Amino acid sequence: MCDMKYNTVLEADAGDAARACILPDGVKWIWFDLDDTLYDFAASSLIALRHVYEKYNFKRFFAGENVWFETYHRHNAALWQLYNRAEITQEKLRFDRFYLPLREGGVEEKENLSLNHDLDVVYLEALGATGLLLDGAKEALTHLKSRGYMIGILSNGFSGVQHEKLRSSGIVHLVDRIVLSDDIGVNKPDRRIFDHALRQSGVSAGESLMVGDNPDTDIAGALRAGWNAMLYAPHSHDASVMVEGMEIPVLHHLGCVLNW
Repeated sequence: MCDMKYNTVLEADAGDAARACILPDGVKWIWFDLDDTLYDFAASSLIALRHVYEKYNFKRFFAGENVWFETYHRHNAALWQLYNRAEITQEKLRFDRFYLPLREGGVEEKENLSLNHDLDVVYLEALGATGLLLDGAKEALTHLKSRGYMIGILSNGFSGVQHEKLRSSGIVHLVDRIVLSDDIGVNKPDRRIFDHALRQSGVSAGESLMVGDNPDTDIAGALRAGWNAMLYAPHSHDASVMVEGMEIPVLHHLGCVLNW
């Protein structure tokens, strides 16, 4: 594990309270997860799912779009957990995340199978086209670049749509390296993807910081690889969390980065 030494500044949250926002000393590269850390995946996914619902007249199968949203997200979340643990393939995830909700909605097998490929394509195109960023994301990246930090993206997302998100959101020019599990065949939290990122950056683990919203993939994986790590958790009231037996600082708002 790396020896983390921190500088502390104050972050004001949406209320009047102040929280600790801490940056490890010696960091040269800051790697961000993309979905739900920089890119507003939750809002974008709802837009894309609503587009699918309307385009394919899913009111035939579901008692309203909210039922469709809940059914899809329940299956998709379970499948992503399996995918992150390398227990299913990308192809299986992309097939089942539409097949299983439609089967639950009572869609006949023949129609379910015939719709599957189109649903995957239409959903991903809409997902990548929204260009929606989380509050403060672009300003944070711009500030870090102005301070001389190198910026990387480290994501388990699918290559085509992740690149489109970076383009549509207008932040691709702020990113120095993009490392995607889809491109190298290894998912976070496997330390091999973090080691690959180090080879791309040319710096040590102690000079690298991972910022992400998932403690199991982003944070645990980074710590196992010897990196510094910070959990992005805007709805948390905690200043730190325990991951892999280590106390990890919590970043509550990307605006805090402007203090670095």
